[in-house]
Amino acid sequence: MLTTLQTAYTDTRAADLAWALGREALPALAVLDLELSGATLQLRLLGASHQVLLEEEQGSCSETVACMPGSSTPLPLGVAKRIGDWEYEFAARVETLSQGSFAGRAQELLALVADHPHGLAGTFPGSPHAFTAMLAQRHEGKVRWRTWHAYPQEGQLVVTRTSVGFHPPSRHRKPRAGSMPSTRR
Repeated sequence: MLTTLQTAYTDTRAADLAWALGREALPALAVLDLELSGATLQLRLLGASHQVLLEEEQGSCSETVACMPGSSTPLPLGVAKRIGDWEYEFAARVETLSQGSFAGRAQELLALVADHPHGLAGTFPGSPHAFTAMLAQRHEGKVRWRTWHAYPQEGQLVVTRTSVGFHPPSRHRKPRAGSMPSTRR
């Protein structure tokens, strides 16, 4: 789904993005609700940023990448966390492109996301290559999403990748008293 965000494009910078887990739902300019094999996922565009809300039987997870006043957590290059029974992995990188390359890359990404059933992209009035785009999927038992935050005035594209999966607690069997552990030959 491609939409024009009804807000002015402000001269934000890629370096101003921050990352947070566990935030409440923030006001969104566009929302896409998805069902992915038992998981409820909400992709939310917050202007030049994003928020993803994930609900599954095992619990919930909220990821926010945004310009958050007062945030002390800048955008990390990578995070791997265990949250209860969840395995959460996040990675981010910044691509710096020439003006011509940036325009081409922006068009490719918007075309990829616009018609995808699990994609949401928002463009800003006044700048044809200023956008935020998100694409989600469920693969090998994990919910995954990618995002792209475009800053054409800097020629920078912030790309993030997230994977969240349920990891049941390990249960080691103890041999019963008086029994021998089995061995295979």
